[in-house]
Amino acid sequence: MPRTRTTSASRPHRDTERLVQLAQALHASTSRVEDRFWERQIETTLEKLFKAGQDAPVEGALDQLLGVEGGAYDVLIEMCETLSESFVFEKDGQRYEALLIVAPLAVWTRYQIPANKIRPEALDALRAQLHGHVLAQDAQLALVPTLLSVDQMPRTFSATLQWLQRLTMQAIGKNTTQKVTIAQDTEIAGMLADSRYLAGVVVVPEGAPMFRWQEAPDDPQATRLACLTGWTAQAEPTLASLLPGCGFDILLPDAWYVGNREADRRVRPLSLRAALGWLETAAGFQPDGLRAVIAGCGEHQIDEYRIGFTARNSNDVIYGCVWPLFGREDAEPELLGEEGAPTGALEEIVGLLKALGMTDIRRLPGILPMEFCEDCGAPLFPDPVGNMEHAELPEDVDTTPKHFH
Repeated sequence: MPRTRTTSASRPHRDTERLVQLAQALHASTSRVEDRFWERQIETTLEKLFKAGQDAPVEGALDQLLGVEGGAYDVLIEMCETLSESFVFEKDGQRYEALLIVAPLAVWTRYQIPANKIRPEALDALRAQLHGHVLAQDAQLALVPTLLSVDQMPRTFSATLQWLQRLTMQAIGKNTTQKVTIAQDTEIAGMLADSRYLAGVVVVPEGAPMFRWQEAPDDPQATRLACLTGWTAQAEPTLASLLPGCGFDILLPDAWYVGNREADRRVRPLSLRAALGWLETAAGFQPDGLRAVIAGCGEHQIDEYRIGFTARNSNDVIYGCVWPLFGREDAEPELLGEEGAPTGALEEIVGLLKALGMTDIRRLPGILPMEFCEDCGAPLFPDPVGNMEHAELPEDVDTTPKHFH
């Protein structure tokens, strides 16, 4: 998801220690009354840090709790996400709630996936379609006028909160010069399968429904599935015009962090399909002529799998895919297998590769570090002997996906 961990200082920050203690206390609480006490303490600390743009103490607390105090980590990360994607404010004596949302797309192509500004007429159409099929009747909405890649989105809690506050001012019609801006020179990874996001903020009076499924919970035409069906049917032509030469799956618009995680999950199998399809059509490598090398990568536990592809007669990595793990995939002890890896994820990868025609599939033992190229920042992928290598196609193959014309 679009958030980068900052490196914690060797000497713990006092706010880091306080957040660790408060999260442990909240996790140990035995009543809702006590829960609210500790939550207010955590909220006060987080709001102070986010307002000052100080994410390092928060990341330090999460790093300390991760893998050691799983329950305390869960309550702290949930509060970090809640406080950076939503807030309550007052205007003209009326209290309102604002929520940062994304409408995600899982996209694949043989060309280059665009991440461009959305034409005004297309933005108006998408706004109307969200109001018609997803949002509650009285909801106000502001959208970012760009179909975003993950590289263009906030990478910290404080930056996410800033987007929330600026888009909220737009949603309620307040004139402000502080608007969400997207740097046009942001380098976007040229991937064959990736996520794209329509992002915005929804504002309603405090306590009022934000989504149609809240507004009419007993209406079979207003369930989450029905809303997704209507949104997909109406938005697909508009989105197709923004993604020439691409196939895509439309996901349900939802809260910021949940929507991002769901898009990441949906892209994982698409990445493998797109990679093998492109290697076959553009580079001439048939699936049964390739070898897949799968390595679990992380620091203390497997946080992601990396799949390196080589020709069967060579150890040179020619392409690679990352399969990140999320949520319950790495939190349920009964699902864990070798080296603490979720067996279901590994089985899914192997099963998909076999279904795509691959017969030479190898799993490296242990946990390898998540290494990146020092020059370009690209992830490194495992070769058959356990080295992490930069993926490089043979010189006679064009390595850059082309723009669709």
